[in-house]
Amino acid sequence: MNYYLKKILAYAIPYKRYAILNIICNIFYALFSTLSMIALIPMVNVLFDDTKKIFIKPTWNGIIHSKDYFVKLFNYTITQKQINEGPESTLFFIVSIIIVLFLLKNFFGYLSLFYITFLRNGVLKDVRNKMYSKILDLPISFYSEKRKGDTISRITTDVAIVQNSFLSVLELIVREPLTIIFAITVMLFLSVKLTIFVFLFIPISGFIISFLGKNLKKKSHKVQGEVGIFLSLLEETLGGLKVIKGFNAEASFNNKFQESTSRYFNFSNSLLNRQNLASPVSEFLGILTIAGVLLYGGNLVFIQKTLDGGSFIGFMLLAYQILTPAKAISKASYSVKLGNAAAERVLEIIETESSIADNIDAKLKTQFNNEISINNISFKYEDHYVLKDFSIKVPKGKTVALVGQSGSGKSTIANLVTRFYDVNKGSITIDGENIKDLTKHSLRSLMGLVTQDSILFNETIKNNILIGKEDATDEEVIEALKIANAWEFVKELPNGMNTNIGDSGNKLSGGQKQRLSIARAVLKNPPIMVLDEATSALDTESERLVQIALENMMKNRTSIVIAHRLSTIQNADEIIVMQKGEIAEQGKHDELIAKDGIYKKLVDMQSFE
Repeated sequence: MNYYLKKILAYAIPYKRYAILNIICNIFYALFSTLSMIALIPMVNVLFDDTKKIFIKPTWNGIIHSKDYFVKLFNYTITQKQINEGPESTLFFIVSIIIVLFLLKNFFGYLSLFYITFLRNGVLKDVRNKMYSKILDLPISFYSEKRKGDTISRITTDVAIVQNSFLSVLELIVREPLTIIFAITVMLFLSVKLTIFVFLFIPISGFIISFLGKNLKKKSHKVQGEVGIFLSLLEETLGGLKVIKGFNAEASFNNKFQESTSRYFNFSNSLLNRQNLASPVSEFLGILTIAGVLLYGGNLVFIQKTLDGGSFIGFMLLAYQILTPAKAISKASYSVKLGNAAAERVLEIIETESSIADNIDAKLKTQFNNEISINNISFKYEDHYVLKDFSIKVPKGKTVALVGQSGSGKSTIANLVTRFYDVNKGSITIDGENIKDLTKHSLRSLMGLVTQDSILFNETIKNNILIGKEDATDEEVIEALKIANAWEFVKELPNGMNTNIGDSGNKLSGGQKQRLSIARAVLKNPPIMVLDEATSALDTESERLVQIALENMMKNRTSIVIAHRLSTIQNADEIIVMQKGEIAEQGKHDELIAKDGIYKKLVDMQSFE
């Protein structure tokens, strides 16, 4: 079985009862489909008065002579009906049987699709859920190398292709082969010679269809990859509209998008034109087969007289009936090739091992008692080390500030302490326990995080704050907003804290968004706060309000503060001045000013009084 198909079908196991019911219904569908064709044979014979008259009821002489027995029994029944009720009544009887058989065929056909729907949609749901869980689980570093649009494309477009290719095949796995098997069985029953003649054409048809299907996976990969590119462009455009419009870059971005959609246009045309060949080619090959059957079968009927007219017409109908499932199977083989590419992209996400995973024996840590210790750590994002043998200690209840020029490694410390990344050398411990030996969930439960970019969601203020503590009461939310100096503006909004703040909180000012981020951290009420340049993007008035909020929040807490604006950290218990990933100076504000070194120059550059 195809590797990717096997992987995807594993998601069907919880829905196996629907698969079993589908198989049962498909067996009946294939059976009644074949019987409905056989029933046409006596109708033709009655119409042309070609029924062989049998006046004595046949006797059963064993399975070897079963063909003769059933033919004679049917002819005997028709003969008796014609004698007793006349040809019109006999014809009406046969037509009624045909109608019932077609009704049963379509009834079981509907039921088979009814049950497979639950399986297909269930697998689709579970694959998407698995992908989303994995997206949440994978480390931030995984997405620094990927386009967001490509990830979105995989969980939407690619999963839909998997459903429409691999999972569509599930409908064919039982139904079409069984229809073919039943039809061939009856064809052999009617004429062995004619059946063997038909099967001389099948290997030739299979080879031609297989040849046309080559390179479909490669072409599909290109199409799906291009979807990821233009979705990324769309996502970046929506996120950066102000910059695009402000720099009159509409034409440039429009050209990029049109280049991507043009490539998609060309790739799709190539793929679909090759794919669309499947149906006409398989149908033409089928008609060639039928033409051969007509010539050879006509010889058996009119010259050799070894086959009656009704049986020949029934044989032709059965042979044509094979064409439809054979065509469906050939199209399905094309779909599997397309699904291969999509499933490979889906499974690439699902099967990616997180580089930052909990150890098997990882411990839960629920309290912070003594200190955070960063011990001789070194770290690099790619080839260049941004931290080298860096060490600091942050005692419980103290505030340690990290300052320095851009690129000195300040924000990297915040990423490592929260274990968004893992150190390359050295260790980070909390109360003497290596954070790699703790569960990520319990580690991050001890910490509150406020970043430079206020990351808010298209939700109400209340729901954004509740991310910090889902079961908090309204009173607790309001108290957190007050501590964050945000309640004053929130209570003036049309719906108070139930006001929706728009995509990324764009209905609010920068200072308001940052104070909501602080309120979220306050509500969580962790013993450790990590503040990553929480005021650097604010104007003076907003900075003052946010700084008051930060000071309220940091009371009686252990804090690591990454600061760009030095005015915000003059009361820190210790200030670490960083340069090129190493400690250049450290001490309290007054001590560092007195040293007249790097820190003093940074202060002077910011006109700090």
